[in-house]
Amino acid sequence: MEDRLTRDEKVQLLKFAREALICGVNGLVLPVINLKELPARLSDPGASFVTLTQVGKLRGCIGTLDACRPLVEDVCEHAVAAALQDYRFPPVHPDELVEIQIEISRLTRPIRVDYSCSEELIMQLRPGVDGVVLMDGVRRATFLPQVWEKIPQPEQFLEHLCWKMGAAPDLWRSKKLNVLVYQVEEFQELSE
Repeated sequence: MEDRLTRDEKVQLLKFAREALICGVNGLVLPVINLKELPARLSDPGASFVTLTQVGKLRGCIGTLDACRPLVEDVCEHAVAAALQDYRFPPVHPDELVEIQIEISRLTRPIRVDYSCSEELIMQLRPGVDGVVLMDGVRRATFLPQVWEKIPQPEQFLEHLCWKMGAAPDLWRSKKLNVLVYQVEEFQELSE
């Protein structure tokens, strides 16, 4: 990823995400962010996913592929949404906040993969590097590049992604889907 965030910018984003998470979980209004006081990379449009873990286990993950608002606002919104709106988990309770760790993934703009058959699609994916989006009509699902750590085989990766999209696991083999790839700059709070 070009134009990487500095260490200070990462620390700032994590601080804003933590404040938003605390406010959101406690039902408080999010603080207003003065974009003019921030570095351009934080105030310019950006797309992110925020992943919450609790004692090393996934507790919520929500984000977007489209850079449609300032990165810092995108991160704050997704920190709260990951805590309160991820349908896979009950909402985070205030008592849990001390155990929650925040990970931020800043995304590059997705690029369409041009392929003619499933074998060619497999050849174009870069495990551990590419986040992948599968689209079939109105159905859409994505896995961040970090998911390759748990599902390292491209065939299985695509099967799980089809399942996440609500389709048969082998749909990617039998039908040409719209496929996008992107990369992320990932960073997280330091464990104490």
